Amino acid sequence: MNKQKNKNNIYLPLMHRKLKANKFIRNIFLFSIIFIVSPNLHAQQNSQVTFHGFLEYTNTTWAPAASNQWVGFSGIHNRIDIHWYPGNNITFHLGLRNNIEFGSMLAKFYPIYNNYLTRQNGWMDLTFKLTEGRSYILYSNIDRMNFKWTIKNLEISIGRQRINWGINLIWNPNDIFNTYNYFNFDYIERPGSDAVLLQYYTGALSSIQVAAKLDKNKQLTAAVNYKFNALNYDFQIIGGIMNKNIVAGIGWAGQIGGAGFTGEGSYFNSAEHFSDSTGQLIFSIGANYTFKKGLYLNTSFIYNSKGATGNAGFRNLFEMGSLSPKTLTLARTEIFGEISYPFTPLIKGDFSTILNPWDGSAFLGPSLTFNLTENMELYVMGQLFTGKKGTEYGQFGQMYYMRLKWSF
Repeated sequence: MNKQKNKNNIYLPLMHRKLKANKFIRNIFLFSIIFIVSPNLHAQQNSQVTFHGFLEYTNTTWAPAASNQWVGFSGIHNRIDIHWYPGNNITFHLGLRNNIEFGSMLAKFYPIYNNYLTRQNGWMDLTFKLTEGRSYILYSNIDRMNFKWTIKNLEISIGRQRINWGINLIWNPNDIFNTYNYFNFDYIERPGSDAVLLQYYTGALSSIQVAAKLDKNKQLTAAVNYKFNALNYDFQIIGGIMNKNIVAGIGWAGQIGGAGFTGEGSYFNSAEHFSDSTGQLIFSIGANYTFKKGLYLNTSFIYNSKGATGNAGFRNLFEMGSLSPKTLTLARTEIFGEISYPFTPLIKGDFSTILNPWDGSAFLGPSLTFNLTENMELYVMGQLFTGKKGTEYGQFGQMYYMRLKWSF
């Protein structure tokens, strides 16, 4: 018995390494096929297939608030988006992200940061870790893979997709399916959900949407969204369940004196203990205006009925992949402001800020964008977090970014 047990103990690690090797070979084969086929699709200029994406190099330097030792990492990112139109009323969309990250920051937080990068929140496991080490990781993620059918006024979408019910530009309490992380500025496509979406257009400016998704824990989010227009404003009313919470919300978008005016709010309460628990109200309003010479102003306000009115506590920005409308802010209220201006047709400057008035912490985000060619861009940005220990933004420090991006 002991000999048999020892024999099994010897072979188990060997079997584990074999399985990892097989997965590595499978993933290498998969992405080799994608990279070989995709350029051919692009070259054919087939009217039934469209192909686009980008390739970029990024460099990040982090100056932690509690340390004099700066750390950094670099990345090479590739995105591929393929749309296939097999019929007049059918569309297939595949969106793939390929990423190589390397540097001292990954070594410092290995394997915590590597696990964060490849964490899967959807019902389908479509994140592939090809290889990793103490200071590097190569992985890929499919964030769009869906079919859409159009039958007169009805659209049916099935698969990984983005269901965007948010209206405001910064904070979106109505975006219950895939909440957007404002600090993840480099993910402009935003995450998707494994969901079914039915949209029926009841008029030129009105529609009814019914959507349902499952997450990695097989928890259900399902809701109805009714959109309509009244008094020159677009309104929406939503109701349903988000994980184990009953949710009801409202949103609007319109103009006041030429300035965009938007707002949205959601109320959450436990589905299991509805009568015994206190609900949570999250709402935000925003306004923006563009002057004739290109000067742009944007401001927003958010309220959280369960937010802190003192020190809000440290917000780990690395862990914001699991953000929800209930955790858009840790404070009772926060204020956002932004100003941008095109200094030349090819150079634009932007400065944004978020203030937590209850604990005095703040975020500052200066940036410059340089359009080098028609499809190449250089972007430099700082994410500067200030405040005392125990505040929402006071313990993170400063992040400095540089991005060179080529779109095709």
